[in-house]
Amino acid sequence: MLMELLNVRSEMEKRFKTLDDLDAKNKTVLVRVDINSPLDPETKKIIDDSRIRLHASTLDELSSKGAKVVVLAHQGRPGDPDFSSLSLHATVLQNYVKAKVKFVNDVIGEKAISTIKSLSPGEILMLENVRTIPEEMKDLPPEQHAKGKLVKTLSEVSDAFVNDAFAAAHRAHASIVGFTVVLPSYAGRVMEKEVYALDKVYSNPEKPSLYVLGGAKPKETFKVIEHVLSKNKADEVLIGGMVSTVFLHCAGYDVGEKNVKEIEEKGFGQFYDKVKDILAKYEDRLVMPYDVAVDLDGKRKEFPRVMFPPAGYIRDIGKDTVEIYSKILKVAKSIVINGPMGMFEDKKFSFGTVELIKSLKGSKAFSVLGGGHSVAAVESYGLAEFVSYISSGGGAMISFLSGEKLPGIEALEKAK
Repeated sequence: MLMELLNVRSEMEKRFKTLDDLDAKNKTVLVRVDINSPLDPETKKIIDDSRIRLHASTLDELSSKGAKVVVLAHQGRPGDPDFSSLSLHATVLQNYVKAKVKFVNDVIGEKAISTIKSLSPGEILMLENVRTIPEEMKDLPPEQHAKGKLVKTLSEVSDAFVNDAFAAAHRAHASIVGFTVVLPSYAGRVMEKEVYALDKVYSNPEKPSLYVLGGAKPKETFKVIEHVLSKNKADEVLIGGMVSTVFLHCAGYDVGEKNVKEIEEKGFGQFYDKVKDILAKYEDRLVMPYDVAVDLDGKRKEFPRVMFPPAGYIRDIGKDTVEIYSKILKVAKSIVINGPMGMFEDKKFSFGTVELIKSLKGSKAFSVLGGGHSVAAVESYGLAEFVSYISSGGGAMISFLSGEKLPGIEALEKAK
């Protein structure tokens, strides 16, 4: 399936330029990546370096073509516990690329500019966390960002811009959209594959097209459900996680006082009217769990919905639901998965998520899986072989599937 993605570059060129269009030899190429990684709260060491590994292919390719590669990235937000320097990220990146990786604890100061100017062809330089620059995180049109100090300073020492940060493409931040106004701009390999994969399942999906949506962020997921059903992007939506608990409650099932309280404590009660409206319009295309697994004194106990209310907190879909969902997925030709079916971090409640993904084995459908927790589940339980493509973008993927325009992609299209 990866080869299929790599063979569609001519199709992608209709939207934006890619690395195939860039003569990188001896040019200083500014590359925006998204290597924002989970950090250990005490040691600040990187727990999961999958995003760094992901972008290594783009950086390695540019380096091998003789480019002087300058990497722009962020880690966390100012004031948050995971806001940190990128020095460790540069050290980890060195494990995955052939070229020498340098790091400078500066972005647009004299130290950064002099280091960029001293680069030799093939070398890779990672600049400090771009979010140390206050103007970076303002949501502004590309033309306004192009007038800012960040873009003006770095564009003066760069020949081209590559946006490989699909996971941040839903942000109209300076380093995402500003450089496309003043520099020849291209999509990196990660961006190219992401957009193609999502276009394939969203813009022109092969039918039947099925969505499997779960997780504990109902607000965003409700928006996706309503959009893909109203626009006929999905033939059916199968739901799990906290999302399904809200739907079951709004459909009139007694999910128990504990679960209602949990829904409302998390602030999801405000969406009851929205959920009831979705049920009224699309109930025949929305598949809810037939049974659930609850935490009962630390043990897994399953309850069919005909025997509700369950006696504890709902933490997974049940075995009957997994069997029914798996049979439905067998007929699909396009599949989108976003959000786990339950609390997969606890092995007692990983069954729904793990077995549903495993049911895709041998499927001829093109499947795309995304969302931070879904990707974490795939990596934790070694499930990557069962899906066609794993998206690196959580919020960006949700925005894409909700029919929203992503500023990072629009900027590349306009630059072309």
